[in-house]
Amino acid sequence: MVCDKCQPKLSKLIGVDPLRNKAHNKLGGVTKTKATGLKNKALGSDKKAGMVGVKCRVCKQNVHQVGSNFCQTCAYQKGICAMCGKKMYETSMLKQSVV
Repeated sequence: MVCDKCQPKLSKLIGVDPLRNKAHNKLGGVTKTKATGLKNKALGSDKKAGMVGVKCRVCKQNVHQVGSNFCQTCAYQKGICAMCGKKMYETSMLKQSVV
């Protein structure tokens, strides 16, 4: 859960083309050695997230959301934004459960 200020900071994932294995998407007459420049650059190894070592500030668990400082469980329990930590709602009178 993130606040309105941090909403634009959420990363966008690039989806895979569902028609990638159809006949009209095949390169005719091009071998694999010549097609090295035709690879999808968005799916390359340099675009992978380097999220190793980012831990929650409260419980020290690994954070899976890019740019977040708090895990979703702690952000929900404390009623704070997962990215900036700003108080979003009061949790003292709520019955919250983490299942």
